[in-house]
Amino acid sequence: MKLDTNLLRRLCRVPGAPGREEQIRQMVMREIKAYVDEMRIDQMGNVIALKKGKEQRKVMAAAHMDEISFIITHIDKNGFARIHTLGGFDPKTLTAQRVIVHGKQDLLGVMGSKPIHIMTPEERKKAPKIADYFIDFGLPAEQVQELVSVGDVVTRERDLVELGETVCTKSLDNRVCVYVLIEALRQMQQPAYDFYAVFTVQEEVGLRGAQAAARSINPDFGFGLDTTIANDVPGAQDHEQITSLGKGTAIKVMDSSVITDSRMLRFMESIAHKYDIPYQREVLTGGGTDTGAIQRSGEGAIVGCVSVPTRHIHSVVEMCHKSDVLHSISLLVHCLEELDHFDESW
Repeated sequence: MKLDTNLLRRLCRVPGAPGREEQIRQMVMREIKAYVDEMRIDQMGNVIALKKGKEQRKVMAAAHMDEISFIITHIDKNGFARIHTLGGFDPKTLTAQRVIVHGKQDLLGVMGSKPIHIMTPEERKKAPKIADYFIDFGLPAEQVQELVSVGDVVTRERDLVELGETVCTKSLDNRVCVYVLIEALRQMQQPAYDFYAVFTVQEEVGLRGAQAAARSINPDFGFGLDTTIANDVPGAQDHEQITSLGKGTAIKVMDSSVITDSRMLRFMESIAHKYDIPYQREVLTGGGTDTGAIQRSGEGAIVGCVSVPTRHIHSVVEMCHKSDVLHSISLLVHCLEELDHFDESW
Protein backbone atom coordinates (compact mmCIF):
# COMPACT_ATOMS: atom_id res chain seq x y z
CA MET A 1 0.00 0.00 0.00
CA LYS A 2 1.33 3.42 -0.99
CA LEU A 3 0.30 6.84 0.27
CA ASP A 4 -1.76 8.75 -2.30
CA THR A 5 0.05 12.06 -1.88
CA ASN A 6 -1.93 13.65 -4.69
CA LEU A 7 -5.23 13.06 -2.90
CA LEU A 8 -3.77 14.16 0.43
CA ARG A 9 -2.39 17.32 -1.18
CA ARG A 10 -5.80 18.19 -2.62
CA LEU A 11 -7.52 17.53 0.71
CA CYS A 12 -5.11 19.82 2.56
CA ARG A 13 -5.35 22.59 -0.02
CA VAL A 14 -9.16 22.90 -0.06
CA PRO A 15 -10.36 25.56 2.42
CA GLY A 16 -12.64 24.64 5.30
CA ALA A 17 -12.82 27.08 8.17
CA PRO A 18 -15.06 26.03 11.09
CA GLY A 19 -18.64 26.57 10.00
CA ARG A 20 -17.55 27.15 6.40
CA GLU A 21 -16.71 23.61 5.31
CA GLU A 22 -18.66 23.67 2.02
CA GLN A 23 -15.76 23.05 -0.37
CA ILE A 24 -14.06 20.28 1.57
CA ARG A 25 -17.46 18.65 2.20
CA GLN A 26 -18.17 18.46 -1.54
CA MET A 27 -14.74 16.98 -2.20
CA VAL A 28 -15.19 14.32 0.48
CA MET A 29 -18.57 13.31 -0.92
CA ARG A 30 -17.14 12.92 -4.40
CA GLU A 31 -14.33 10.72 -3.08
CA ILE A 32 -16.47 8.32 -1.02
CA LYS A 33 -19.71 7.96 -2.99
CA ALA A 34 -18.59 4.74 -4.71
CA TYR A 35 -17.71 3.03 -1.42
CA VAL A 36 -20.79 3.61 0.75
CA ASP A 37 -24.39 2.42 0.74
CA GLU A 38 -25.96 5.67 1.94
CA MET A 39 -24.78 9.24 2.39
CA ARG A 40 -26.35 12.41 3.76
CA ILE A 41 -25.53 15.84 5.11
CA ASP A 42 -27.05 16.65 8.49
CA GLN A 43 -28.28 20.06 9.63
CA MET A 44 -24.87 21.07 10.95
CA GLY A 45 -23.06 20.11 7.76
CA ASN A 46 -21.51 16.80 8.82
CA VAL A 47 -21.17 14.18 6.09
CA ILE A 48 -22.65 10.93 7.42
CA ALA A 49 -21.93 7.91 5.23
CA LEU A 50 -23.18 4.39 5.97
CA LYS A 51 -21.41 1.20 4.93
CA LYS A 52 -23.63 -1.71 5.94
CA GLY A 53 -22.16 -4.41 8.13
CA LYS A 54 -22.80 -8.06 8.83
CA GLU A 55 -24.81 -7.22 11.95
CA GLN A 56 -27.07 -4.34 12.94
CA ARG A 57 -25.10 -2.83 15.79
CA LYS A 58 -23.68 0.62 15.05
CA VAL A 59 -20.13 1.91 15.01
CA MET A 60 -19.13 5.49 14.22
CA ALA A 61 -15.75 6.90 13.20
CA ALA A 62 -15.23 10.65 13.03
CA ALA A 63 -12.61 12.75 11.24
CA HIS A 64 -13.11 16.50 11.31
CA MET A 65 -13.01 18.47 8.07
CA ASP A 66 -12.44 21.93 9.50
CA GLU A 67 -9.03 23.57 9.86
CA ILE A 68 -7.84 26.28 12.24
CA SER A 69 -8.64 29.59 10.60
CA PHE A 70 -9.54 33.23 11.23
CA ILE A 71 -12.53 35.51 10.83
CA ILE A 72 -12.39 39.18 9.78
CA THR A 73 -13.45 41.49 12.63
CA HIS A 74 -12.56 44.93 11.21
CA ILE A 75 -11.31 46.65 8.06
CA ASP A 76 -9.66 50.01 8.68
CA LYS A 77 -9.69 53.11 6.48
CA ASN A 78 -6.41 52.07 4.85
CA GLY A 79 -7.66 48.60 3.86
CA PHE A 80 -5.88 46.55 6.51
CA ALA A 81 -7.98 43.79 8.12
CA ARG A 82 -8.02 42.68 11.76
CA ILE A 83 -8.81 39.08 12.71
CA HIS A 84 -10.08 36.76 15.40
CA THR A 85 -9.02 33.12 15.64
CA LEU A 86 -11.18 30.09 14.85
CA GLY A 87 -9.27 27.41 16.74
CA GLY A 88 -6.03 27.44 18.68
CA PHE A 89 -3.03 29.38 17.37
CA ASP A 90 0.48 30.03 18.62
CA PRO A 91 0.86 33.67 17.54
CA LYS A 92 4.55 33.36 16.70
CA THR A 93 3.69 30.98 13.84
CA LEU A 94 1.83 33.80 12.02
CA THR A 95 4.83 35.97 11.23
CA ALA A 96 5.41 36.43 7.46
CA GLN A 97 2.68 33.95 6.46
CA ARG A 98 0.35 34.15 3.47
CA VAL A 99 -3.40 33.75 3.93
CA ILE A 100 -6.48 33.58 1.74
CA VAL A 101 -9.54 35.67 2.60
CA HIS A 102 -12.75 34.11 1.31
CA GLY A 103 -14.81 37.18 0.53
CA LYS A 104 -16.71 38.01 -2.65
CA GLN A 105 -13.74 36.34 -4.28
CA ASP A 106 -10.70 34.60 -2.83
CA LEU A 107 -8.10 37.23 -2.04
CA LEU A 108 -4.47 36.58 -1.15
CA GLY A 109 -2.96 38.53 1.72
CA VAL A 110 -0.01 38.47 4.08
CA MET A 111 0.16 38.60 7.85
CA GLY A 112 1.81 41.83 8.91
CA SER A 113 3.00 43.17 12.26
CA LYS A 114 5.29 45.88 13.61
CA PRO A 115 8.82 45.55 12.15
CA ILE A 116 11.50 44.60 14.66
CA HIS A 117 13.58 47.60 13.54
CA ILE A 118 11.20 50.06 15.19
CA MET A 119 10.24 48.01 18.24
CA THR A 120 11.29 49.29 21.63
CA PRO A 121 13.59 47.05 23.69
CA GLU A 122 10.59 46.19 25.86
CA GLU A 123 8.47 45.24 22.84
CA ARG A 124 11.19 42.94 21.52
CA LYS A 125 11.14 40.98 24.78
CA LYS A 126 7.39 40.34 24.69
CA ALA A 127 5.82 37.27 23.11
CA PRO A 128 3.64 38.19 20.09
CA LYS A 129 -0.15 38.30 20.46
CA ILE A 130 -2.86 37.72 17.89
CA ALA A 131 -3.84 41.37 18.29
CA ASP A 132 -0.41 42.38 16.96
CA TYR A 133 -1.21 41.01 13.50
CA PHE A 134 -3.20 42.38 10.57
CA ILE A 135 -3.77 41.29 6.97
CA ASP A 136 -2.18 43.34 4.19
CA PHE A 137 -3.72 42.82 0.76
CA GLY A 138 -1.45 45.20 -1.13
CA LEU A 139 -4.57 46.84 -2.53
CA PRO A 140 -6.23 50.26 -2.23
CA ALA A 141 -8.67 50.52 0.66
CA GLU A 142 -11.63 50.98 -1.67
CA GLN A 143 -10.93 47.70 -3.45
CA VAL A 144 -10.48 45.81 -0.19
CA GLN A 145 -13.75 47.17 1.19
CA GLU A 146 -15.52 46.14 -2.00
CA LEU A 147 -14.29 42.54 -1.84
CA VAL A 148 -13.95 41.82 1.89
CA SER A 149 -16.51 42.11 4.68
CA VAL A 150 -16.53 41.68 8.43
CA GLY A 151 -17.38 38.01 9.05
CA ASP A 152 -15.48 36.63 6.06
CA VAL A 153 -13.24 33.69 6.96
CA VAL A 154 -9.51 33.39 6.38
CA THR A 155 -7.50 30.23 5.75
CA ARG A 156 -3.75 29.74 5.49
CA GLU A 157 -1.90 29.33 2.19
CA ARG A 158 0.75 26.59 1.95
CA ASP A 159 1.17 23.66 -0.44
CA LEU A 160 2.20 20.12 0.48
CA VAL A 161 5.80 19.04 0.04
CA GLU A 162 7.48 15.69 0.63
CA LEU A 163 10.52 15.78 2.89
CA GLY A 164 12.22 12.41 2.98
CA GLU A 165 9.55 9.94 4.08
CA THR A 166 7.30 12.67 5.46
CA VAL A 167 4.62 14.98 4.13
CA CYS A 168 4.62 18.60 5.27
CA THR A 169 1.93 21.26 4.86
CA LYS A 170 -0.86 23.16 6.59
CA SER A 171 -4.03 21.44 7.81
CA LEU A 172 -2.72 17.91 8.20
CA ASP A 173 -4.75 18.44 11.37
CA ASN A 174 -7.08 16.98 10.39
CA ARG A 175 -7.08 16.39 6.65
CA VAL A 176 -4.66 13.51 7.11
CA CYS A 177 -7.41 11.71 9.05
CA VAL A 178 -10.02 12.69 6.47
CA TYR A 179 -7.67 10.86 4.11
CA VAL A 180 -7.40 7.91 6.54
CA LEU A 181 -11.19 7.59 6.70
CA ILE A 182 -11.60 7.84 2.92
CA GLU A 183 -8.97 5.14 2.42
CA ALA A 184 -10.56 2.93 5.09
CA LEU A 185 -13.86 3.06 3.21
CA ARG A 186 -12.05 2.24 0.00
CA GLN A 187 -10.04 -0.68 1.39
CA MET A 188 -12.33 -2.51 3.79
CA GLN A 189 -14.39 -5.47 2.63
CA GLN A 190 -17.39 -5.52 4.96
CA PRO A 191 -17.43 -4.05 8.45
CA ALA A 192 -18.60 -6.25 11.30
CA TYR A 193 -21.37 -3.79 12.16
CA ASP A 194 -23.15 -0.98 10.35
CA PHE A 195 -20.38 1.56 9.94
CA TYR A 196 -21.09 5.27 10.02
CA ALA A 197 -18.13 7.20 8.59
CA VAL A 198 -18.65 10.78 9.72
CA PHE A 199 -16.70 13.74 8.40
CA THR A 200 -17.42 16.35 11.03
CA VAL A 201 -17.57 20.14 11.19
CA GLN A 202 -16.50 22.68 13.80
CA GLU A 203 -14.21 20.39 15.79
CA GLU A 204 -11.60 23.11 16.23
CA VAL A 205 -14.09 25.31 18.09
CA GLY A 206 -15.49 22.68 20.45
CA LEU A 207 -16.30 19.26 18.92
CA ARG A 208 -19.64 20.68 17.81
CA GLY A 209 -20.31 18.64 14.69
CA ALA A 210 -19.38 15.35 16.34
CA GLN A 211 -21.74 16.06 19.22
CA ALA A 212 -24.69 16.47 16.86
CA ALA A 213 -23.77 13.48 14.69
CA ALA A 214 -23.22 11.18 17.66
CA ARG A 215 -26.61 12.12 19.14
CA SER A 216 -28.25 11.31 15.82
CA ILE A 217 -26.47 7.99 15.24
CA ASN A 218 -26.33 6.84 18.89
CA PRO A 219 -23.50 4.38 18.19
CA ASP A 220 -22.59 1.34 20.25
CA PHE A 221 -18.91 1.80 19.41
CA GLY A 222 -16.88 4.75 18.23
CA PHE A 223 -13.47 5.71 16.91
CA GLY A 224 -12.04 9.20 16.84
CA LEU A 225 -9.51 9.94 14.11
CA ASP A 226 -7.17 12.85 14.68
CA THR A 227 -3.59 14.03 14.80
CA THR A 228 -1.54 14.05 17.98
CA ILE A 229 1.65 15.69 19.18
CA ALA A 230 5.00 14.30 18.02
CA ASN A 231 7.41 16.41 20.04
CA ASP A 232 10.43 14.29 19.14
CA VAL A 233 12.56 17.33 18.36
CA PRO A 234 15.65 19.06 19.80
CA GLY A 235 15.12 20.43 23.29
CA ALA A 236 12.27 18.08 24.18
CA GLN A 237 12.77 15.75 27.10
CA ASP A 238 11.72 12.13 26.69
CA HIS A 239 8.58 12.56 28.78
CA GLU A 240 7.47 15.53 26.65
CA GLN A 241 7.51 13.75 23.31
CA ILE A 242 4.01 12.13 23.48
CA THR A 243 4.72 10.24 20.20
CA SER A 244 7.51 10.01 17.63
CA LEU A 245 7.38 10.14 13.84
CA GLY A 246 7.96 6.88 12.02
CA LYS A 247 7.30 4.62 15.01
CA GLY A 248 3.76 3.68 14.07
CA THR A 249 0.20 4.83 14.51
CA ALA A 250 -0.86 6.01 17.96
CA ILE A 251 -3.58 4.44 20.09
CA LYS A 252 -5.01 7.03 22.43
CA VAL A 253 -5.15 6.32 26.14
CA MET A 254 -6.48 9.76 27.01
CA ASP A 255 -6.69 13.43 26.13
CA SER A 256 -8.49 16.29 27.82
CA SER A 257 -11.85 15.21 26.33
CA VAL A 258 -11.77 11.46 26.79
CA ILE A 259 -10.32 8.49 28.64
CA THR A 260 -10.36 5.56 26.24
CA ASP A 261 -12.51 2.59 27.27
CA SER A 262 -10.08 0.02 28.70
CA ARG A 263 -11.81 -2.77 26.77
CA MET A 264 -11.36 -0.87 23.50
CA LEU A 265 -7.73 -0.18 24.32
CA ARG A 266 -7.13 -3.91 24.78
CA PHE A 267 -8.99 -4.70 21.57
CA MET A 268 -7.10 -2.16 19.46
CA GLU A 269 -3.76 -3.34 20.79
CA SER A 270 -4.68 -6.98 20.13
CA ILE A 271 -5.53 -6.09 16.52
CA ALA A 272 -2.24 -4.24 16.14
CA HIS A 273 -0.32 -7.28 17.43
CA LYS A 274 -2.31 -9.69 15.25
CA TYR A 275 -1.48 -7.80 12.06
CA ASP A 276 2.02 -6.61 13.03
CA ILE A 277 0.96 -2.96 12.98
CA PRO A 278 3.51 -0.82 14.85
CA TYR A 279 1.85 1.50 17.35
CA GLN A 280 2.54 3.86 20.22
CA ARG A 281 0.39 4.53 23.27
CA GLU A 282 -0.70 8.17 23.39
CA VAL A 283 -1.31 10.06 26.62
CA LEU A 284 -2.12 13.68 25.74
CA THR A 285 -2.77 15.88 28.76
CA GLY A 286 -4.07 18.83 26.72
CA GLY A 287 -6.26 19.04 23.64
CA GLY A 288 -9.49 17.22 22.85
CA THR A 289 -10.89 15.22 19.95
CA ASP A 290 -14.21 14.11 18.52
CA THR A 291 -13.69 10.88 20.48
CA GLY A 292 -15.00 12.61 23.59
CA ALA A 293 -18.21 13.68 21.87
CA ILE A 294 -18.83 10.15 20.60
CA GLN A 295 -18.25 8.64 24.03
CA ARG A 296 -20.92 10.86 25.59
CA SER A 297 -23.61 10.08 23.02
CA GLY A 298 -26.84 8.36 24.08
CA GLU A 299 -26.22 6.12 27.07
CA GLY A 300 -22.50 6.17 26.31
CA ALA A 301 -20.45 4.49 23.59
CA ILE A 302 -17.40 2.24 23.83
CA VAL A 303 -14.72 4.36 22.22
CA GLY A 304 -11.12 4.41 21.10
CA CYS A 305 -9.05 6.71 18.94
CA VAL A 306 -6.54 6.23 16.14
CA SER A 307 -4.08 9.14 16.19
CA VAL A 308 -1.51 10.16 13.58
CA PRO A 309 1.72 11.49 15.12
CA THR A 310 2.36 15.01 13.85
CA ARG A 311 5.22 17.44 14.34
CA HIS A 312 4.81 21.24 14.37
CA ILE A 313 1.07 20.92 14.94
CA HIS A 314 -1.18 23.96 14.40
CA SER A 315 1.33 25.56 12.07
CA VAL A 316 1.69 25.68 8.28
CA VAL A 317 4.50 23.11 8.36
CA GLU A 318 2.73 20.22 10.08
CA MET A 319 4.60 17.00 9.36
CA CYS A 320 3.52 13.34 9.30
CA HIS A 321 5.48 10.22 8.42
CA LYS A 322 3.98 8.32 5.50
CA SER A 323 4.29 4.94 7.22
CA ASP A 324 2.42 6.18 10.31
CA VAL A 325 -0.48 7.26 8.07
CA LEU A 326 -0.58 3.88 6.33
CA HIS A 327 -0.45 2.02 9.65
CA SER A 328 -3.34 4.17 10.92
CA ILE A 329 -5.46 3.13 7.95
CA SER A 330 -4.60 -0.53 8.47
CA LEU A 331 -5.44 -0.43 12.17
CA LEU A 332 -8.80 1.23 11.56
CA VAL A 333 -9.78 -1.17 8.79
CA HIS A 334 -8.95 -4.30 10.79
CA CYS A 335 -10.69 -2.98 13.90
CA LEU A 336 -13.87 -2.29 11.93
CA GLU A 337 -13.83 -5.65 10.18
CA GLU A 338 -13.28 -7.62 13.40
CA LEU A 339 -15.27 -5.60 15.92
CA ASP A 340 -17.67 -8.51 16.31
CA HIS A 341 -14.85 -10.25 18.21
CA PHE A 342 -14.74 -7.45 20.76
CA ASP A 343 -14.85 -8.67 24.37
CA GLU A 344 -17.30 -6.45 26.28
CA SER A 345 -16.66 -8.03 29.64
CA TRP A 346 -14.97 -5.89 32.27
